[in-house]
Amino acid sequence: MPRFTRAELEAFRDAEVPDLLGPDCRLLFVGINPGLWTAATRTHFAHPVNRFYPALALAGIVERRIDPAAGMTEDDRAHLVSRGIGITNLVRRATAKASELDAAELRAGGEALAALVARVRPRVVAVAGITAYRSAFGVRQAVPGRQPEPLAGSELWVVPNPSGLNAHETVASLATAYAAPARAAGVIDDAAPRSG
Repeated sequence: MPRFTRAELEAFRDAEVPDLLGPDCRLLFVGINPGLWTAATRTHFAHPVNRFYPALALAGIVERRIDPAAGMTEDDRAHLVSRGIGITNLVRRATAKASELDAAELRAGGEALAALVARVRPRVVAVAGITAYRSAFGVRQAVPGRQPEPLAGSELWVVPNPSGLNAHETVASLATAYAAPARAAGVIDDAAPRSG
């Protein structure tokens, strides 16, 4: 795993990370925006303490361990795409913390996400972060889970953010939350996340 100095990471401020999208995207995960480690490795949810990929594995959404901290391999990317998984962000620019984004950026990101969803047409969109979702779409009373209104024709879910800063979530609770939209998208068909 690479070790970045604070100065090295700061050099990636405002950088963008390409979306991970394949021709048969059934479940589109949406992060808030790239962190600096994600930008440095050009891999979504790459920070070593982020629980995204362990939760995907526990839920059965991916069928093998993915360690993105040093940057995802082409085989890892191909595995996600083959499973019908896509990844994007509400806001494209990297920051040290999501709290550095302002409401206008999040609203613009919501509009851009709707346009992307209309073009890609996944069955399900899963936004990781209730606070960012509320800001981006102006739905102040939204609660986690399946949303009552679709997004550009796709079923819309809000799931917990897997960041290590989201201390009250565990890999197991994230796996349970991510399994529900994955079942709705037809990515998995089992009734519960795997144990272990």
